[in-house]
Amino acid sequence: MEDFVRKLRERKAIAAGTEKDAAAQHQKGRLTARERIEILFDPNSFNEIDTLVTPRYESYMGGKGSRFGDGVVTGFGLINGRQVFAAAQDASVMGGSLGEMHANKIVKAMRMALSYGCPFVALNDSGGARIQEGVDSLGGYARIFDANCEASGVIPQLSVILGPCAGGAVYSPGLTDFIFMTENSYMFITGPEVVRSVMQEQVSQEELGGGRIHATESGVAHFLSRDDQECLLKVRELLSYLPSNNMSDPPYVPPRDDPERRCPELEELVPVDPQKPYDVREVIASIVDDGRFLEVHELWAQNMVVGFARLDGYVVGLVANQPMYLAGTIDIKASIKATHFIRICDAYNIPIITLQDVPGFLPGTSQEYGGIIRNGARLIYAYSEATVPKLMLILRKSYGGAYCVMSSKGLRGDLLYAWPNAELAVMGAAGAVNILFRNEVKAAADPKARSQQLVSDYQEKFNNPYVAAARGLIDDVIEPRDSRRVLVRALHVTLSKRDRHLPKKHGISPM
Repeated sequence: MEDFVRKLRERKAIAAGTEKDAAAQHQKGRLTARERIEILFDPNSFNEIDTLVTPRYESYMGGKGSRFGDGVVTGFGLINGRQVFAAAQDASVMGGSLGEMHANKIVKAMRMALSYGCPFVALNDSGGARIQEGVDSLGGYARIFDANCEASGVIPQLSVILGPCAGGAVYSPGLTDFIFMTENSYMFITGPEVVRSVMQEQVSQEELGGGRIHATESGVAHFLSRDDQECLLKVRELLSYLPSNNMSDPPYVPPRDDPERRCPELEELVPVDPQKPYDVREVIASIVDDGRFLEVHELWAQNMVVGFARLDGYVVGLVANQPMYLAGTIDIKASIKATHFIRICDAYNIPIITLQDVPGFLPGTSQEYGGIIRNGARLIYAYSEATVPKLMLILRKSYGGAYCVMSSKGLRGDLLYAWPNAELAVMGAAGAVNILFRNEVKAAADPKARSQQLVSDYQEKFNNPYVAAARGLIDDVIEPRDSRRVLVRALHVTLSKRDRHLPKKHGISPM
């Protein structure tokens, strides 16, 4: 038996790699696949599978060789005490390139995660398709994509980019729920050399597809971190808000924060003047448990804020206009950002709380040519399609089509509230008077005084929350300091919500 055990240990030692392999990764400012696994999972909980898989013989052509495991570590273990499956590509084995058996290992782990209702985390660090294996490598990518699609909306899928991710490899992360990147990682379809030769553009890897570019410009990355360790700890944090699968509820954490706590600071945080900006994240921090808010897409489309928090221990998704950027208007990027987040929440049984302070959609030719109509329609579709509890609080402005789009009663919002200073109308009072009473103002002996009087009359008659309350379009007008306790009570009553759509294969979301 000692002989057998010795041979087994020798094989597993080969699979684990050498100190030289680890040093090469560390020189790049990156960790090894197994070091990453140790940070991601609870201590001593990870169980590796397919450790001794070997690649097809084509991988040994040209004098290069793989080793046991074929360049990817797969298995399962505990994260925050819950079972999670993972695949971590090993850049020390043929650059982490993907061959047939490498792909088979990943797909097997994904299928197991789907069968057992566990989240799946992919740690990407790969040079792409393994050239030696040709079409077998490409077929492996296709099988991974298919598994991503099958698991979509059933189990949380997280992609973590910790090195290169290029060519067809980028589409697997693109199919998952969330993408994490480090500042020294990159993703692109075609590399700088191809761009240089075909498009005559001079661009570096970082400028073309670095983590910061994707976090701020393209919106591909939901989270950006300085290094591997910070990134993996952020993955653990996100998983603490997500259920294991679409049949489970998100993790409940007994609250330390008083559900009846009042928030008098809100009356100072939000200026009454609708033209003055403020940071809506401070409003969120005031309302949610312990002020803890995990923002998603923090650096992209900053006129819309989305993220996870807890309210009386229950996980909620927050969608809020941000008056500090573009006055909180909704543009193409904000529509895309909110749409994706709402659909994530709906898929995983997470109630949605919308904080509205919106003057409307952003005007201009760039928005119209870029497709604000279809992207705004996608936001409508997401809110209408969502069957989870939908709560809404109007902090200040709610004008025009933006009122309709963001969780209104017409889109089956459950419980809607407004502060007493809220303005609900087609547009602001000054704009409305300018259209409706232009000639009357011009003909007045004192046009300025007449305009001010008409604006005051319009605000009294139309542009306030009491008209909407009288029509039943909001459920109550509340004091700002009562926002937390009102939302907590609304959440408790709506958690038992059961809503169903008409039977159909699937709807046709706007393109």
